[in-house]
Amino acid sequence: FHDTSVIPDGAEISSYLFRDTPKRYFFVVEEDNTPLAVTVTPCDAPLEWKLSVQELPEEASGEGSEPLEQQKQQITSEEGTELFSYKGNDVEYFVSSSSPSGLYQLDLLSTEKDTHFKVYATTTPESDQPYPELPYDPRIDVTSLGRTTVTLAWKPSPTASLLKQPIQYCIVINKEHNFKSLCAVEAKLSSDDAFMMAPKPGLDFSPFDFAHFGFPADNNSGKERGFLKPSKFGRQTSSKPRVDLHKVCIGNKNIFTVSDLKPDTQYYFDMFAVNTNTNMSTAYVGTFARTKEEAKQKTVELKDGKVTDVFIKRKGAKFLRFAPVSSHQKVTFSVHSCLDAVQIQVRRDGKLLLSQSVEGVRQFQLRGKAKAKYLVRLKGSKKGASMLKILATTRPNKQSFPSLPEDTRIKAFDKLRTCSSVTVAWLGTQERNKFCIYKREVDDNYNEEQKKREQNQCLGPDTRKKSDKVLCKYFHSQNIQKAVTTETIRGLQPGKSYLLDVYVIGHGGHSVKYQSKLVKTRKFC
Repeated sequence: FHDTSVIPDGAEISSYLFRDTPKRYFFVVEEDNTPLAVTVTPCDAPLEWKLSVQELPEEASGEGSEPLEQQKQQITSEEGTELFSYKGNDVEYFVSSSSPSGLYQLDLLSTEKDTHFKVYATTTPESDQPYPELPYDPRIDVTSLGRTTVTLAWKPSPTASLLKQPIQYCIVINKEHNFKSLCAVEAKLSSDDAFMMAPKPGLDFSPFDFAHFGFPADNNSGKERGFLKPSKFGRQTSSKPRVDLHKVCIGNKNIFTVSDLKPDTQYYFDMFAVNTNTNMSTAYVGTFARTKEEAKQKTVELKDGKVTDVFIKRKGAKFLRFAPVSSHQKVTFSVHSCLDAVQIQVRRDGKLLLSQSVEGVRQFQLRGKAKAKYLVRLKGSKKGASMLKILATTRPNKQSFPSLPEDTRIKAFDKLRTCSSVTVAWLGTQERNKFCIYKREVDDNYNEEQKKREQNQCLGPDTRKKSDKVLCKYFHSQNIQKAVTTETIRGLQPGKSYLLDVYVIGHGGHSVKYQSKLVKTRKFC
């Protein structure tokens, strides 16, 4: 057996089991008719454990460590009388008001995985009471339920109300299951790094070295209400995705509102009474609840030929309605997605006509129908919030957005770079449009990530400084292969980086930005 240890009387120890590697602990009761309580808390895996007793040799006494070591060597090989055994992941205990003297031995085994556990043994259970007592009704009540909030209430622990011991309550929220112990919660919260630090079999280590086992020492006594903010909970680890589990300790209140939850989502709530003197805890009976659904979306009315700005929250959706006044043969929907791609669905009187992903500027022409009503559903990106502009019209010549080539990149010619100029090219279309080019000096460490953040295509030249403007020009070509223009930007500083932007401006004054281009002038010429 690795790490055969003596359990101290009246102190909880935290330790670690390797899978399929049994561990044995000893505990001495020196006199007959002694009360005895042993509590075993599995943390993140079921345990098999049994408690047995053997007679102490006649000459044995509990004085000094030497006799006990000899006793252990004498009887480690013997099997004692089994008093109790358990298999599972509940916090389980053996209690006896009158136990014989002897060497008690606790054998533990985890067959599922490497795991943490805690053990507490005492011969004075009446006076110790290290674990907070549960009230006669240990359930958590859900007293109110909203779309993003749940209010919980519970009866106080008699340890706090009657014995006046310092008790604080810790609430744990997650979407998977209820927890049976606070140490199971802490094992889950610190699973990313705790197992990396677990001792190797055969090495000596102190069972009292709590930090070694990944048990957080801090009493996270946050008083926040709206607490599902990622920065306040658990440990941020870069290597693995964060555990979707939140723990908040709220002092000795008996009611708490959990906020910042997601609508129409099932959450599991656990509550632990923690004795702040001993840091030992007892679990109330956990509960679960489903938050209410999101309120029905308001529908925005689209006016014929008028551009409407739409903002969609991350993973959100918006509904728009278009009801043309006059009879019409065709309807044109023009969509300009400012950031990431958005999903568009169009239904005419309930029938699905269009379902597409839109990046940049897209135009859809649909067949009309007398007195028809169109419902547009726009679904945002998973990456972040979406912004877009949408125009619906029954007049085909009413085109507000400029036409764009398929490729909206700006190409820079490396061989034509000088110390004071760069030469670039971009594509146009068969339609005559106005193009304006702007420049901005940036730091040398300006990177793709920063460029991405500035990729809002809907921000027009009107948001730029006048000094950034290089020039504006009109161009187009009936031959789409030849619809390309080049421009040399002069008056730049040697060895400097610049961000270049090209805006194409439509007849209605609406502009679309091409993809920004980072260029650098030569340092030496």
